[in-house]
Amino acid sequence: MGELRGSDLRIVAEQLGREPTVPFTVVARCPGAHPLVTRNAPFDADGTPFPTLFWLTCPDAVRAVSRLESGGAIAELNERIHADPDFAFAVERVHAEYARERARDDPRAGVFGGVGATRIGLKCLHAHYANHVAGADDPVGRWTAERVEPVHHERAGRVAAIDQGTNTIRLLVAEPLEGGGHGELARDSVITRLGKGVAETGRIENEALARTAAVFETYVRRARALHAERVRVGATAVLRDASNGSAYERLVEEAGAELEVLSGEREAEVAFLGATSGFDDADLDAPPPYLVLDIGGGSTEFVLGAGRPAAAISMQMGAVRLTERFVEHDPPEERELTAMAEEVGGLLDRVERAVPVPEARTLVAVAGTSTTVQAIALGLGFYDPERIHRTVLELADAERVLARLSGMTTAERAALPVMAPGRADVIVAGAVILLEAMRRFGFDRAVVSETDILDGLVLEMLDASGGPEPLAVR
Repeated sequence: MGELRGSDLRIVAEQLGREPTVPFTVVARCPGAHPLVTRNAPFDADGTPFPTLFWLTCPDAVRAVSRLESGGAIAELNERIHADPDFAFAVERVHAEYARERARDDPRAGVFGGVGATRIGLKCLHAHYANHVAGADDPVGRWTAERVEPVHHERAGRVAAIDQGTNTIRLLVAEPLEGGGHGELARDSVITRLGKGVAETGRIENEALARTAAVFETYVRRARALHAERVRVGATAVLRDASNGSAYERLVEEAGAELEVLSGEREAEVAFLGATSGFDDADLDAPPPYLVLDIGGGSTEFVLGAGRPAAAISMQMGAVRLTERFVEHDPPEERELTAMAEEVGGLLDRVERAVPVPEARTLVAVAGTSTTVQAIALGLGFYDPERIHRTVLELADAERVLARLSGMTTAERAALPVMAPGRADVIVAGAVILLEAMRRFGFDRAVVSETDILDGLVLEMLDASGGPEPLAVR
């Protein structure tokens, strides 16, 4: 959970006054995008335990909570634990959940205790407040937030978008900026594989729904903790295809969020908006019209346009769908790779009939397959969105990366430092789609963008005009 930008390493070192001793990601940011809360690995490089999972790094927030502690807040709350059985039970529960969450990173870390490395009572309001901001149901963290916030000046109109895909659930919390644009307060992505088996059975599995619900509920709490006034969920192919999507719909309704099951047309529109926003101001050799390629788990969208989408198609081919249908061996056999390429080729025939691809001058590749392929091509030591965003992926590099990945086992791919947990088994199929599209449509390069449908959802919420005009999508 969380993201790590290259600049975060320097900023967190400045915030702490020393180099961080454990690997971390950023789960929440202050205005200005500097880290507010980090998620820390349970052990440092030397194997020394680090029991604080969520760490409050912003100096202003640390000072605000310290003032509360110095006024006797911990003693007050510990007295309440002894006097109020319901509160005591809630604190005990949050300690247990904190330990379970930490153990997700390493099972050995489950014995470290709860929030602030304690099992009973309270020891550190900073840790509880960080836990609350990260999205935990932490009554002590909420109590602290009510007394210290706002830590910084906050603009009205904060919003949150959740992109529910077949493979991944993602969060973006943002606030409008003076003069236009938006600042990010949280960006997160977790692969939960909600669409596992949907292509074959037409139904969402109970275990997949439970995995996804746990992350979804955390996301909504994090968005509320960051004072998002609206939480909007855009669901894509998995809910279009599943006959029992009502269970997910109830989950969203109970959370007080807004749900739109995006049609192929809407998914294409929103992906184009997010992918190309700001291109006019970017220092890129990337002239319009753009062909946006959005490879998902269950579907892939092709959108052509300049300024706004003009033609698009959503195809039922995605990294999860192709893997489940064609891949039986690990690593995949040559015949399986050939079968996937032939399937993609046949579907690209339909794309050519629906979208005037020859008009495109720039291919823009978005979503996890393309960004991960580029991270490997660049030889990054960790997944750094700042190093990936709007860089150029050459066709020869895409070919080289696919050849490398297809010769590896899932475990070997998972060990790559840029590979997100849960992507290793489907990245080959996604890379096949990317490479076949580049070859078929004659692109020897693609601009890889970190902004996509998730950003498009936020931009629509922040734009009073309501977004682009409808277009016909086949």
